[in-house]
Amino acid sequence: MEGRTRALAALERDFGRAVEELVALARIPGVSAPGFDPGEVARSAEAVAELCRESGLQQVEVVRIGDAHPYVLAEWLGAGPDAPTALVYAHHDVQPPGRPGRWQTPAFEPSVRSDGRLYGRGVVDDKAGLLLHLAALRAWLDTTGSLPLNVKLLVEGEEEIGSGHLADFLRACRARLDADVLVLSDTANLETGLPSLTRSLRGMVAVDVGVRALDHPIHSGMWGGPVPDAATALGVILGRLVDERGAIAVPGVYDDVPELSRDERAALEKLPFDEAAFQRDAGMTPGSSFAGEPGRGVYERLWHRPSLAVTALEAMPLAGAANQLIAEARARVGVRLAPGQDAERVRDALVAFLEKDPPWGVQVETECGCAVPGWRSETVGPAFDAARRALAAGFGRDAVEIGCGGSIPFVGPFVEVLSGAPALLLGLEDPPCNAHGENESLDLDDFRKAARASVHLWAELAEALR
Repeated sequence: MEGRTRALAALERDFGRAVEELVALARIPGVSAPGFDPGEVARSAEAVAELCRESGLQQVEVVRIGDAHPYVLAEWLGAGPDAPTALVYAHHDVQPPGRPGRWQTPAFEPSVRSDGRLYGRGVVDDKAGLLLHLAALRAWLDTTGSLPLNVKLLVEGEEEIGSGHLADFLRACRARLDADVLVLSDTANLETGLPSLTRSLRGMVAVDVGVRALDHPIHSGMWGGPVPDAATALGVILGRLVDERGAIAVPGVYDDVPELSRDERAALEKLPFDEAAFQRDAGMTPGSSFAGEPGRGVYERLWHRPSLAVTALEAMPLAGAANQLIAEARARVGVRLAPGQDAERVRDALVAFLEKDPPWGVQVETECGCAVPGWRSETVGPAFDAARRALAAGFGRDAVEIGCGGSIPFVGPFVEVLSGAPALLLGLEDPPCNAHGENESLDLDDFRKAARASVHLWAELAEALR
């Protein structure tokens, strides 16, 4: 207990350093998506490796697998072969910044505002999820010279584009990944200040659909009427995807969605929910209403049912547009899958629906970007009990159990690789954080609390897993 007390004191004393390190890392525009400079993702990986070294970790290595964006591996195994080992996961790549004009301050110039939040791309997803654990590990090592257990750290560089080289990475680095428990902080808290343990993730299917109606744009007055255009045809296709309520209209998508048990549904109903706050945090416009399947609560729709969204749409920009019939148009359709659904089956159903009966016989082509299943876990056992104690100690209140509407492709394969080892998904994002959107932000008080919980976590896990 004395070591833990000293580590907590060191964390509080040096918390400003952790914030400065986060700001410096978030200045690197390490966007992994195609069309952005891969050199910046490589620079981000090198910066992460240096932070690991400065925090006292050993065997730090930047790992490059083929043409994948680089991973970072690090470890501290000084607790000995008989001590339990935790594998910490994070990712250092970030989403594209979006529309520059919608940021109140530049995306890659992180800034603290008067509301106590740090704004910038990647500050919460997922660079803070890495820095909070490095700050806690450094506090232990600086004050006691050791950790209560062995720790390995894996920081991915392509999570935001679907972890396409994950299988190759596992084959190349499997020997370095053995652990008794997996820990990651790339999920959310139900409310700001309310620690949350995530027990499920939705999966993801993404399909690009392209429509070609003409071999070149033509005058909309001279040809409009009898001649079809690609943008209108694409609009018809996309309009078929959902019904008037917003429920998915693609046949077969709901066929293998597991129904919640009575106890699971009752647990959802006990969670706090403020409809006005939820709509405000989402940025819903006044007068708009919830979409999706009627008769199912918001948390069930968000965590345990599939959803569909058009996440990209291309035809002709308004700026510079002429009165033309558009020759080609494209869109990206994303389906979030309920945990337990067959991702490949849903992909095939979506592709077949997009290609079926093209309006006016236009040409339709599809390309699948990813098909990743969801994940779920029973949160029982000593590791989960240790996590609950650590979260309560760090945040000053008991944790709740929630699902996550997003996807982390890493979790399922790694749990399998680790022979079913418990996966502790500890939240840091909060409803106002706007991860993936403009003005992404991190509540700095929650960052501090999560780092405190991390200090407690290593001691609790060491005791629980011996």
